[in-house]
Amino acid sequence: MTLLDAQQYDESRDRRRRGIIISAIIAGLFLLWVGFHLRNYPERHAANKFFSALERSDLETAFGVWNNDADWKRHPDKFSKYSYAEFGQDWGPSGEWGIIKSYAIDCSYASGSGVIVQTTINGRSKHAYLWVDKSDKTLHFSPDEIDCGNWWGWMTE
Repeated sequence: MTLLDAQQYDESRDRRRRGIIISAIIAGLFLLWVGFHLRNYPERHAANKFFSALERSDLETAFGVWNNDADWKRHPDKFSKYSYAEFGQDWGPSGEWGIIKSYAIDCSYASGSGVIVQTTINGRSKHAYLWVDKSDKTLHFSPDEIDCGNWWGWMTE
């Protein structure tokens, strides 16, 4: 076969190849977006378990989630820095948020060794901000606040 005897151009083959390449690029971008969107999932899940326990008025379970230790009652002296009594004052019915009837985790932001999680409690305009440590999934009061209300937030939260 010489150059002048080349095969006829197959338009359907070219279209199929272009479709496969475009589909692969779209699928790759979608997978990157999903991976980016779920990057803080473990920390958001820890915050969700915490607020779910508070919504059920189960302070003992919530304290266990706060410290990421379900058996915290066996060694309460380990948590003398932030005791169960102090925790009850902060998150119990007489605390700043009162009885938690509903909550919504709005967004999260990875910052250094942890993730800041913004939560709306009882539909109030003031938000609760938790710091979830990436290494051991313990919860703390966040030193910083984040703003979830931007137009880009639905893609990056």
